[in-house]
Amino acid sequence: MARPAREDSIDAIIRRTADDVVAKVTAAIARQVGVLVQEGLKRELAAGPRPRAAARGRRPARADITRWVADNRARRVPTFVIEATGLDTKKKIVAKYGEGAAFEKGKPLPKAKA
Repeated sequence: MARPAREDSIDAIIRRTADDVVAKVTAAIARQVGVLVQEGLKRELAAGPRPRAAARGRRPARADITRWVADNRARRVPTFVIEATGLDTKKKIVAKYGEGAAFEKGKPLPKAKA
């Protein structure tokens, strides 16, 4: 006796089974993620408030620089030195006045090197 012809192909059966498995797995994953989020929230609330990021790593405000010594290792030239000398780079200032020349705000410029 011959088998009756089936309406579903093997591909359709596999696709339907895979869809069922995916639906069950995604539901289980969603439940597990929900549980983990709840546990994390409970831990965070139990630990209490954390200090704000700005309060933890805050630097003191920049002070007004009134004295600067010309040095090749200096990171930046204060604006009062740039305004007084008319030179805009550290290299130019060191070349003209020499390393170790001290500039003070409101005082005359040091002597240029020969």
